[in-house]
Amino acid sequence: MNFTSEEYKSRLKKVQASMQQKGIELLISQDPSNMNYLTGYDAWSFYYAQCVIVHINADEPICFVRNQDVGGAYIKTYLKDENIIKYHEKYIHTWPLHPYDALVDLIKERKWDKLSVGLEMDSHYFTAYCYEKIKQGLPNAKILDCKRLVNWVRFVKSDAEIKFMKAASQISQLGMKKAFEVISSGVRQCDAVSEIYTTLIKGTPDFGGDYSSIVPMIPTGKGTSASHLTWSEDKFVEGEATIIELSGVNKKYHCPMARTILLGKPDQKKIDTMKKTNEALQAGIDLVKAGNTADDVAQAFWKVLDKYGIEKTSRTGYSIGIGYPPDWGEHTLNISKGDMTVLQTNVTFHMIAVMQFGNWGVEASEAIRVTDKGYELFCNFSKELHVKS
Repeated sequence: MNFTSEEYKSRLKKVQASMQQKGIELLISQDPSNMNYLTGYDAWSFYYAQCVIVHINADEPICFVRNQDVGGAYIKTYLKDENIIKYHEKYIHTWPLHPYDALVDLIKERKWDKLSVGLEMDSHYFTAYCYEKIKQGLPNAKILDCKRLVNWVRFVKSDAEIKFMKAASQISQLGMKKAFEVISSGVRQCDAVSEIYTTLIKGTPDFGGDYSSIVPMIPTGKGTSASHLTWSEDKFVEGEATIIELSGVNKKYHCPMARTILLGKPDQKKIDTMKKTNEALQAGIDLVKAGNTADDVAQAFWKVLDKYGIEKTSRTGYSIGIGYPPDWGEHTLNISKGDMTVLQTNVTFHMIAVMQFGNWGVEASEAIRVTDKGYELFCNFSKELHVKS
């Protein structure tokens, strides 16, 4: 286990307290990050139905997984064996049979079928089919959207979680350093990414790397004007910029970072825009402290952009922590105007500034920890445009 049983039990109590406030008696969570947070369960099994079930008065959650994955639950979770429930392989890809048929049967056996049941309505891996099975199978239950209940409990990190994120930050910095080394004109993008991946997985002598919930993003040339582009077998071109967004990962905890590299002669327009971007980013970061809001940070950030006449319509940050594909965001806080979420000590988020101008763009970001006195940056790595001639 990555955490003590006491920490897992503390998490459960916080979730149950939130359930009480929201009028939820039974919570079904299939978000793999939440399953990990509540039980320690960690396997590449999220591509098919599984979940953690929390009863309002239970001493432990229930981990509900397919028979083929039950061994992983015994190994990875802190739970007693009786709280690890497996469903039969006959439910795998044999529609109209579905694993949630077995889940409904379990709930009925426990006489929980008349309770108020909270579901993660908008999370990854919760399909329309899952919802229909619960809705039809539990006609006497009160079905509610739990509104990211567990995600919000995860919002404030423990010191043990911060430790894993700091390990991830060391790996991120090694990955970015490697990216600057291997990205050169004439080098295939895929060859460069293979070196970056090797570095991220190898980690440090003290902290091994884990797989990231998002692959390294490597938009280059005109691609820097777009978001979320990955690599190809094309070669990097002299005179073009490349944005690198990646994350080191330790024990599933992420610490993302983005930087921009320019191959060839300095381009003053890109250099100046990078400086303006970093000025805005730092203005926002300077407003990070416990008691301020996400809106406070966003207003400071956009004030600088407004000064320079730079338009940016997307959010500029989001909460981070545990991550599984396809996303390392926690789906809670957004650094955007109007988000009045109050920052608290040990809240962690990725503040990312990407500026796009039709045929080109620049980007930089920082992973940030909120402290009672202000903030702590997880990484110590220059945000200036890296010119490589």
